[in-house]
Amino acid sequence: MASVPAFAAAARALLTDTLSGAPYLPAAEVADFVAGWTRELRVPRHGFLVSPGQTEQYLYFVHHGTLRIFYPTADEEICVGFVHPGNLVCSFPSFALGRPSEYAIQALRASGLIAIGRPAFQACLDRSPGLARLWRFELEKTLVGRMEHEIDLLLPEPAQRLERLRQRSPHIFQTVPKKYLASYLRMTPETLSRLR
Repeated sequence: MASVPAFAAAARALLTDTLSGAPYLPAAEVADFVAGWTRELRVPRHGFLVSPGQTEQYLYFVHHGTLRIFYPTADEEICVGFVHPGNLVCSFPSFALGRPSEYAIQALRASGLIAIGRPAFQACLDRSPGLARLWRFELEKTLVGRMEHEIDLLLPEPAQRLERLRQRSPHIFQTVPKKYLASYLRMTPETLSRLR
């Protein structure tokens, strides 16, 4: 029997702890759900978790590392989000609709993740109203975050965009390189440096 990488066991423990905080999730349902996270991945710095054109088959939980989600164009890579330990990630349009991803997910730091396949994930949601509720909450939280970012991008002053991000996610300035933060805020790295 192959041994489980140390981070995978720790990732499952972290996922269990995170889910156990939801009072409406019985321990047996948490254990059943966590048991489905059978895939372990290590993504090296600058390696890709998801590439454009790939159809997303997994939902991932980040144990360690930092990743960026970006949309590549002919001229640039537009950062649309960042993912830190203890969070879920996937190319959501691809995962939800079963179509090829337009986005890429790349490790900014060496990252360790565990994953559950889409069919197993859907089966868990079908079996557990508590997990379905938690998933709805996660989707709502993500949508609110996307709307906040949309407001940021509509503000004409770069300083306003930067301040809103500082208020919402101060930790991001410790983990994400300046050039990616600048892309996320739709400003040049020089403008970001001047404002910081």
